[in-house]
Amino acid sequence: MDFAVILSFIFFMSLFAGIGLASMRVKKDTTDDYLVAGRGMSPSLAALSAVSTWNSGYMFIGFIGFTYTMGYPVAFLAFMSTLGQFVAWMWLYKFIQKEGRERGVRSLSSLVAEKAGAPEAKLAGVLSVLFLSIYAAAQLTSGGKALFVMMGWPELVGILIGFVLVVAYCYAGGIRASIWTDAAQSCVMIVGSTILCWISIQEVGGFSGLKEGLNQQDPALTNFLPPNLMFGLTLWTAAFFLGGLSVAGQPQVVSRVMTLGDDKDRKEAMIWFFVWQTPFIILMLIIGLASRVLFTESGFDAELGLPMMAMETMPAIGIGMILASIFAATMSTADSQVLACTAAITDDIKPEWNQDHKTTKKVTIAVAAFATLISIGGLYVPGGDSVFQLVVFAVYGLGGVFVPLLIIRWAGYKPDTIHSVSMMGAAFSGVFIWTVLGLDGADGVFPSVPGMGAAFVTHFVMNYVRTPKIPPLGRFKLPKRSQYGVVAAAIIIPFGAMEATYMLGAPESSDSLGGIGDYSISGEIFYETIGNNTEYVNDGETLMVDLNTNNIEWSNDNRNVVGVRIILTYSEDETNNGLCVGSQSESDTITGTITHEDSNGTGSGQNQGQGSLSHEVLVEWYNSSLYLSGNASGMSESQIINELDSMGKGLGAYLLEINVEAESGGRPGCNHTDNGEEVEYLVEVVLLDYEITPA
Repeated sequence: MDFAVILSFIFFMSLFAGIGLASMRVKKDTTDDYLVAGRGMSPSLAALSAVSTWNSGYMFIGFIGFTYTMGYPVAFLAFMSTLGQFVAWMWLYKFIQKEGRERGVRSLSSLVAEKAGAPEAKLAGVLSVLFLSIYAAAQLTSGGKALFVMMGWPELVGILIGFVLVVAYCYAGGIRASIWTDAAQSCVMIVGSTILCWISIQEVGGFSGLKEGLNQQDPALTNFLPPNLMFGLTLWTAAFFLGGLSVAGQPQVVSRVMTLGDDKDRKEAMIWFFVWQTPFIILMLIIGLASRVLFTESGFDAELGLPMMAMETMPAIGIGMILASIFAATMSTADSQVLACTAAITDDIKPEWNQDHKTTKKVTIAVAAFATLISIGGLYVPGGDSVFQLVVFAVYGLGGVFVPLLIIRWAGYKPDTIHSVSMMGAAFSGVFIWTVLGLDGADGVFPSVPGMGAAFVTHFVMNYVRTPKIPPLGRFKLPKRSQYGVVAAAIIIPFGAMEATYMLGAPESSDSLGGIGDYSISGEIFYETIGNNTEYVNDGETLMVDLNTNNIEWSNDNRNVVGVRIILTYSEDETNNGLCVGSQSESDTITGTITHEDSNGTGSGQNQGQGSLSHEVLVEWYNSSLYLSGNASGMSESQIINELDSMGKGLGAYLLEINVEAESGGRPGCNHTDNGEEVEYLVEVVLLDYEITPA
């Protein structure tokens, strides 16, 4: 490890830590200041902190990995998620801020109940602790991965260092220290990301080189429609919108909103949030795509794209800055999540602790230790160290539990304990079962849909059964029966249009294809007869024979026609009369031409004296030299397939032309006659059955 990288890392980490410790100068030793900073935080600081804590390890590690895997379709995630977040900031955060200030609550769990300590608040608190601990574990894992790549330290060491820093942040100044540190690292990170993005674009040859590089690996990467979706495009994109809306269900982000003074501060913070986050998302998207082009080794961990790129392309001071920013972001976010868990425990699960400052700090340490154990345990479970999977489960779990309840409360509906508990239980079950069934992958639907869907279905059923006289959407009335057709059309028409677009424009699935590397190629070449007959061709004439692969009696299912072969067989039928002892026949020229679409080949042969002769004409439209070599180096699996697979080109019509130019010998007293030749033709299509394996 370069000593300059270590110095740079220590410098920036010290800078961030110093900013966090500086918050001790203005903090007050009260639980309210510890958890919500006295509700007097600057809108710009709160917004920058919200950007950092909402993205952090997920954006630097998980989002980069998802972009590496998916390519252009990630634009759906970015756009729809941002749209969902905008809706949350406009309406739900306004409700949250108003309710929090009027009722004096400091946790999201208290907001979904009529009073702190109610059964539904306790259940919400327990679920908050569960999901936030998993979320915090994802942040610790992110920090561990970053240190592993850049310092070569085991991930376990990075996780344990993260635990120590999280506890230090909490003791330094609570939520205030976290917000100040978040804002500082957010500024440094966007500068560092801009530099890294510019360097990465230069490395791949500009935006045109980026697209070309992605195309070479897999054309599906440059198609905005993802391949082979199990449930269609509409639900796939809707999941991302609900995922963005889930920002209103993230206690660690909501806590930033609760630190604001009034609605004017919320509006100002919203502007700061989107002005800062939007370019950040674009930068991360470009870096993720560039990492796919630059890092093509088999088995490469896609989530290491950003730190690996920094290591490969930036000077030592830049590497240290990026590493420190990633590590500080993940740690301060984990700190925020631990503090949110603390608020849920002390305000809802054990409300008798809510004014005991020392006990509150002990709870913080216990929660941090629990999250650390989850992170360490994930190292020994297949897929357990995937930051993206951990974040998706936690974010959409929290969103499913809180957002439906917040929406109906915002609308004016006041659910009782049984109603609220049933909705939360349905949301948790929906997210958990969907994830266990493995339907939450990139080709499935993220669990925000089953989570929130289950909660809303439960709400409408409970309302119909228990409180039918109360409108299920509070102050908003449901459409009248006469309006059902219009509502149905408003849903079905866009849904149908999206699915039709997907059916027409979606690329073929290529999930199993490997990137650029070394591969072995094996296989078999065989032939299928398309035409076989014997014809007499007169001198100077051309026989034309139409053939078609539709007439083949195929011996197997392979239709990878990569060429065509014709074999022409003929002899000499020249006759003579007179005194012809010692007189020789002249050679005739037999020419065969085979044409298929824009491919054709011609070959000629001659008969000489007695006996049967033949010649062959072979036309190919695949890379035969690559196949015969048995290996490929510096190519992606998709590129190799493009060289070996005809993609249906060999099917269809063929035209065979046979021409005879007869020559007759002879001498004075010996007459020779040659009117043409009898030619037997055999036309066969060439098929290739191949297999590509990593070398």
